[in-house]
Amino acid sequence: MIPAFRWFGPGDPIPLAHIRQIPGVRGVVSALYDVPPGASWTPDQLGRLKAQIEDAGLAFAVVESVPVHEDIKLGRPTRDRWIDNYCESIRTLGELGIPVLCYNFMPVFDWLRTDLALRLPDGSTALAYDDGALAAIDLSRGTGGLPGWAATYDASELQSLLAAYRTVDAERLWDHLAYFLEQVVPVAGGAGVRLALHPDDPPWSIFGLPRIITDATALDRLVRLVDDPANGVTFSTGSLGANPENDLAAMARRLGSMGRIHFAHCRNVRVTGVRRFHETAHPSAHGSVDLYQVLRALRDIGFSGPLRPDHGRMIWGETGRPGYGLYDRALGISYLQGLWEAIARGRESGGGE
Repeated sequence: MIPAFRWFGPGDPIPLAHIRQIPGVRGVVSALYDVPPGASWTPDQLGRLKAQIEDAGLAFAVVESVPVHEDIKLGRPTRDRWIDNYCESIRTLGELGIPVLCYNFMPVFDWLRTDLALRLPDGSTALAYDDGALAAIDLSRGTGGLPGWAATYDASELQSLLAAYRTVDAERLWDHLAYFLEQVVPVAGGAGVRLALHPDDPPWSIFGLPRIITDATALDRLVRLVDDPANGVTFSTGSLGANPENDLAAMARRLGSMGRIHFAHCRNVRVTGVRRFHETAHPSAHGSVDLYQVLRALRDIGFSGPLRPDHGRMIWGETGRPGYGLYDRALGISYLQGLWEAIARGRESGGGE
């Protein structure tokens, strides 16, 4: 396991020097956030970012992410142009020795929460989702006020996209994903890059749009669309754990035994109702995800890739990008490394379950 930490580039209020001081963290997860979706990434652009990371004494472990253009998800005739650009970006990653590309295939919206600062009993704040509150989100103004976007859409652009997706049901979206993977997976394999598709977050339909990467059946179908070692997943405990029917440890063992977990996001969520949850501190006791069992499964299947803490709370008066403060994520990766060491030592001594 390679402990890693997400950094949003030179504009991130958390400097690389602070990330370097988190015990055990060697890898950085980042991207070119100023390149519009669909445009190819050049070696000069990505090389400058890589140099900044390496100059801080860290390694560029994962690109998260190269956004997939909506025309690809919609299956429009223009998709081949955007797929060609995507392939160029993959080749650039390969040339620069960046081994993992995390991406998602969520229509229009990236990860979504209905509250960016839910106050918890201890006084910290966390991201939260309530399906009942989703209807209160006003889409008439576009996506500018919503979290997680690789792109923002004004009101007319958003309405046009939502109208276009009315003809794209879940099966058609699977077809479009298959078409995309058939083009990009061979390129990734040739470039030495592992593709790691991130599950949908939350793992169910929102605003009437299909979401297909939601459970064990979907992840199994994904890796079989193009049965190649380069076609894998980002195993996100928070995204998948929002649905209490998902058995995360079993999913990790199955995907891991196939060699298809290329990256791991580990965070905790507390499920408080049907399609209702909030994020918590990382330790298992604080949420609904048993991270000990998940890491035990990853250790058992020999996972050796990058693993990062995912969204954290805002604690100790910190302000900044919702979910991406320094302090709670630093506590999170320290906890995850402690679990990993305890599991590993238990195996070495013949102990453990």
